[in-house]
Amino acid sequence: MMMISTRGRYALRVMLDLASHGAEGYIPMKDVAARQEISLKYLEQILPVLTRNGLVETVHGKGGGYRLTRKPSEYRVGEVLRLTEGGLAPVACLRDDAEECSRAGACPTRGFWTGLGEVIDRYVDSVTLEDLL
Repeated sequence: MMMISTRGRYALRVMLDLASHGAEGYIPMKDVAARQEISLKYLEQILPVLTRNGLVETVHGKGGGYRLTRKPSEYRVGEVLRLTEGGLAPVACLRDDAEECSRAGACPTRGFWTGLGEVIDRYVDSVTLEDLL
């Protein structure tokens, strides 16, 4: 069963929290951690990925914190999950970094798994942060 990890779920919660408090400017991460009941230490592992990839921006010091770089309607759930999960392939052999399977050419289930992956991609890319708010 494909499962989204805690890292992916928490990243989505952080993005939604920032989206819902966007009018407040830069949001201290301790505030997000408290509202979302996520340890600050865990958020410190997730936020660099979001920042490095331009989903959020940060300002350090007094009045600093994090904020979204775009409107909530411009973020697809799939974008957040792919960054934090390293992909959404339903089986290991379809991951971008997978080694070529010796059975790929004759695999009777490969088409099914490919189709499932396409359905997952379409769905997560059809939902925005704004939709979830």
